[in-house]
Amino acid sequence: MKAIMNDKKTINAWALFDWANSAYALVISTAIFPIYFTANTPDIVTIGGLEFTNSSLYTFAVSFSFILIAFMSPILSGIADYSGRKKYFLKIFTIFGSLACSALWFFDGAGTYWIGTLGFIVATVGFAGALVFYNAYLPEIVTEDKYDHVSAKGFAYGYIGSVLLLLFILFMAFKYEMFGFESEKTSYRIGFLLVGVWWLFFGFISFKGLPEDQRNEKQDDLIRKGFREIKMVFGKLKVRPNIKRFLASFFFYSAGVQTVIYVASIFAQDELGFESTELILIILLLQLVGIVGAFLFAYISKISNNKTSLIITIVIWTLVCVAAFFCATKPQFYIIAATVGLVMGGIQSMSRSTYSKLLDEGEEDTTSYFSFYDVVYKVAVVLGTGSFALVDYLTRDMRYSILVLALYFVIGLVLLLITKIERKVL
Repeated sequence: MKAIMNDKKTINAWALFDWANSAYALVISTAIFPIYFTANTPDIVTIGGLEFTNSSLYTFAVSFSFILIAFMSPILSGIADYSGRKKYFLKIFTIFGSLACSALWFFDGAGTYWIGTLGFIVATVGFAGALVFYNAYLPEIVTEDKYDHVSAKGFAYGYIGSVLLLLFILFMAFKYEMFGFESEKTSYRIGFLLVGVWWLFFGFISFKGLPEDQRNEKQDDLIRKGFREIKMVFGKLKVRPNIKRFLASFFFYSAGVQTVIYVASIFAQDELGFESTELILIILLLQLVGIVGAFLFAYISKISNNKTSLIITIVIWTLVCVAAFFCATKPQFYIIAATVGLVMGGIQSMSRSTYSKLLDEGEEDTTSYFSFYDVVYKVAVVLGTGSFALVDYLTRDMRYSILVLALYFVIGLVLLLITKIERKVL
């Protein structure tokens, strides 16, 4: 039995999953773990005879994570779509991701940095893998006229939930003696454990409200069927130039967006001398502004169109990168961070809803289509973080890496300008 379209309970359950897994995106990917990683990893790490700075090692770890999931997601999403086990795979990735996140508790110093690196990679694969199936639910639970608002609602839930958990972890860190901890470090390690528990607990509450899997009786040779699904979608995309152009644009500007999200705190710490507390508070402000941004650009899309909304965000992102290259003081960085927060939620929310609009109404194999979207996204992260880490490795100066990201935004903007996004709703 298919989901009832525009059902409030189903929509709330879908948005709640953003509440669950966004804690990982904020606490681990953005706010606390990058700073904790560089502080508890040697300045120079030698692997296979090559010397890496701790910042480049972290960024390469992000790249490797997304290389893995980029290869896995099209196969798994095709299998899930054919077998009707979308929720099953969503659960599997959530379980593995949350357990790996909880394992970061054991990363307690320079001697265990390998635990932090491996745990982060597995958790990131779990986080990114789950998004393939999560995003694919959107066209199945709401009609096209509600894509923008419901997509923004998911991001808003994610921002609110992740901020609440981050505030509690910060409270533990600032008042660690009250909790009987030896130092802030213990508070952060417990925070990593809490993120894993939070992710798993609210994830399973969300699963209860999502449509049940409709399994096919014949599930033999699913891997081959999965490849056939992917091949079928690829064939359809060949005759859909607007989808191809949008995905190309999305590829380049996502390389910039996601890399900024992953490395912003490390950049501020290494280049501008921000303390850990200052950085976390900035990122907290960034998340709160992000809630406003998600709904602001949904509103801009409503009074104009998706393309205009996306163009505005990409232009702002480009200016942010240029400003970051010349940024020399903390007040300047505060302004840049606030601007990033405004466009961060907007560009991600509008990208997801725009792609949903470009898909034909009544399309049943949405997981396979969204697997392409997610593969493009994940390979973009590989390009962005990989090139950022490479330039950082070669020059030992992250400012030049920022300029590379600005170039990606410019390319994405040009491709978007030649893309026809709005289509008539039948």
